[in-house]
Amino acid sequence: MASLSSIAWMRFFCAVGVFIALGSEASLLRIHTDYVVDDGPTPLVLWHGMGDTCCANGIANLQKVIRNNISGIFVHSVEIGTTEDEDKDNSYFLQVNKQIDQVCKNLSQIPELQNGYNAVGLSQGGQFLRAVAQRCPNPPIKNLITLGGQHQGVSAFPNCPGTKAVCRYIRELLDLGAYTSFVQQRLVQAQYWHDPLKEDEYRKKSTFLADINNELTRNEVYKENLQKLRNFVMVKFLNDTVVIPQESEWFGFYCPGQEKTICSLQDSTLYQEDWLGLKAMNEAGKVKFLTAPGEHIQFTTEWFLDTIAAPYLH
Repeated sequence: MASLSSIAWMRFFCAVGVFIALGSEASLLRIHTDYVVDDGPTPLVLWHGMGDTCCANGIANLQKVIRNNISGIFVHSVEIGTTEDEDKDNSYFLQVNKQIDQVCKNLSQIPELQNGYNAVGLSQGGQFLRAVAQRCPNPPIKNLITLGGQHQGVSAFPNCPGTKAVCRYIRELLDLGAYTSFVQQRLVQAQYWHDPLKEDEYRKKSTFLADINNELTRNEVYKENLQKLRNFVMVKFLNDTVVIPQESEWFGFYCPGQEKTICSLQDSTLYQEDWLGLKAMNEAGKVKFLTAPGEHIQFTTEWFLDTIAAPYLH
């Protein structure tokens, strides 16, 4: 692996800055108050996406919708850090495995969650909560819902605003630097960067995604824990231009060795050899493939209540 010059590193982090500016996620939510659960709802844990926050400046509207429409529900929104600014910064720069360890510890200490909880992850919060399910089964997640989660990672710079030459240059920097130890330890998005033309390097050097997908070694505990879910719900946004390829939101990805043809989850070796138990779960009706109209993490309250809350947040 060639090393980057200091100028190249500066350019790399400038590229990351553009990535950050483009990636801030917010949901389009309208208050709707006629959906109520009367028989003691299961507690809920939320984990926001890249560039978002847990609370007032982030997904507070989503929390409000849930509390207004599910009577008596306990909602915990994951916060990484002690302030919203720190939470936002950590969505870019705190090593993912450290985040998972912290969240697992925090959830184990919340009394309301000890009998189990449902979990909703927005964007990268989706694969992060899946890691919680696989690594930390106590307290247990009952239903895991991922909204636009990148379960097979991303392989391209989203919404690149520049010329083809500029966008190609940014991609080249990511190709060169994403799997270096320096970047893997410091840039969250590099830890689920999945280059379909460098599968061996990805599997060996990805510090997060390749591990939770059981792609380098087969961790049977991960497989056993994931299968404890009642339902694993994956939502793909039909007009998503942020997640590339968008099929990653359904655990699909490029077929091996190229970056044009998409293979579905069911076509993958991961599924056929059942590295994570997803084949067994799907055959048992526990894996749900849902869609939402619109751009990445853009949805209405009515869609959320009808499609997610009514069937799964109870």
